[in-house]
Amino acid sequence: MTVKLISEYSVTESLKKQVIEWRRHFHRYPELSFQEHRTAQFVEDTLRSFGSFIITRPTPTSVVARLIGKEQGKVVAIRADMDALPIEEENTFVFASVHKGVMHACGHDGHTAILLGVASVLSQLGNEFKGEIRLIFQHAEELLPGGAQELVKEGVMEGVDYVIGTHLNSGLPLGEIGVLAGPMMASPDTFNISIKGKGGPAAPHEAVDAIVVGAQIVTNLQTIVSRTTNPIDKLVVSVTQFHGGTTHNVIPDKVELNGTVRSFEAALREKVPAQIDRIVKGLTEAYGAEYTFTYEKGYHPVINSEEITRLIEETAIEEYGKERVKTLSPKMGGEDFSAYLQETEGAFFNIGARNEEQGIVYPHHHPKFTVDEDSLEVGVKMFLRITEKLLGR
Repeated sequence: MTVKLISEYSVTESLKKQVIEWRRHFHRYPELSFQEHRTAQFVEDTLRSFGSFIITRPTPTSVVARLIGKEQGKVVAIRADMDALPIEEENTFVFASVHKGVMHACGHDGHTAILLGVASVLSQLGNEFKGEIRLIFQHAEELLPGGAQELVKEGVMEGVDYVIGTHLNSGLPLGEIGVLAGPMMASPDTFNISIKGKGGPAAPHEAVDAIVVGAQIVTNLQTIVSRTTNPIDKLVVSVTQFHGGTTHNVIPDKVELNGTVRSFEAALREKVPAQIDRIVKGLTEAYGAEYTFTYEKGYHPVINSEEITRLIEETAIEEYGKERVKTLSPKMGGEDFSAYLQETEGAFFNIGARNEEQGIVYPHHHPKFTVDEDSLEVGVKMFLRITEKLLGR
């Protein structure tokens, strides 16, 4: 009965246009992580216009909408992230960002619009179904400690049986849906190393050259992956910033190194900080320098449920055909959807949003990033179909 109820409602042409309008509104008025006040208020007001939902604001910049059926059953949560990035937009759309230095360069505007489209359809159910559907409009996916973990602490996942989420993917052609069971995205940890030497003139014999020490550290950190890690395991250790010096004829007394560690395995992740510290300690002692080392854990890795991923894959095949469903490769990028997967069973999937004929080819976090808006309808349909199957389990 539950499956038939949701299936009775289609995604109309007027709703497609409305979802695109919502996406363009969010794109025009982007807000950074933990600052999504206007976005969250727009989402709340739109949800209230639908009726049916119980709406709460777990944090000042997030919204949760619950649709509760007249009979107890499974609880399905669907998540969309809402925050933008500190990037100056180079697109010339009429709906381009009006906020200097801020833009939706990752597709979160589309995610939020998709979930509002889902809400619009689901609101027509009233309470004539079994179970509960919980829509999570999340803040701050792009910035540690992340909005997902904050919402988990606020209890938004209590009682949830399944959680699903998606990401529009500009590397995947429009019309394709990407799935991957098991490890999908890595844990993005960060580290900082400060090297204190002894400054002096460019003639180096009286100095302790912090740049030389830092360069040795960068080189030797590569052995963590190449010489102390099983080649079968997936691990990245990258120094991404090196700051030091002010002029050509002075050896600086201090340099700063920053970087990232990406992994899927918890045990491997736990080993790396001590390995970094051991290398830094040995090299600084050898050169007579000093150091400080800090390590910050990022999001958990995204590990998709095998069973729920297969359900998503089957749904995509039913809706769009086997040839349009692609098996993704694991990525070393991070996603705080993982916080929800720590609480219950679920899966994250991708929706193709690339269109080379229209020049929609730029990667995520690029100043000219955008998505083919036909992908929004795919997102609405997929969420509706997956939800009806999960409620019927």
